[in-house]
Order: sequence, then C-alpha cells, then structure tokens
Amino acid sequence: MRQNKLIEFRKSKEKTQEEMAHIWGISISHYKKIECGAKNPSLSKIRLFKIKFPDADIAEIFLN
Repeated sequence: MRQNKLIEFRKSKEKTQEEMAHIWGISISHYKKIECGAKNPSLSKIRLFKIKFPDADIAEIFLN
C-alpha cells in the first residue's frame, strides 16, 4: 500500500485521522497503523472503505 496516497486522500477530504477512522468504522489506532504502513487493511475493510468513500480509487490507495 502506498501510505502517502491514503494521507493525500484524507487531506483532500479535509478530515483528521480520527474523523477518517470514525467514518470508516475502525479504531483510531488501527487507522493510524494503516496510514503509516504498519498494517494493511483486510479485503473486507477495503470494501467498507469503498462503501464509505465511493469516489476513492481503491487500486491507487491500497493496491499499488
């Protein structure tokens, strides 16, 4: 995953890490680990991300 793409996406939405975690339905600590690259989201979490953020380019954010 390209961490900077998730950060860029969050900033384009003008959201904090806390707000992103809340919208996505995950804990703030889990979100921070995904954003910094310490963890990768599961496929089900990626699907949920797409539901919550339909304009997100999932391939660009998580798969490249």
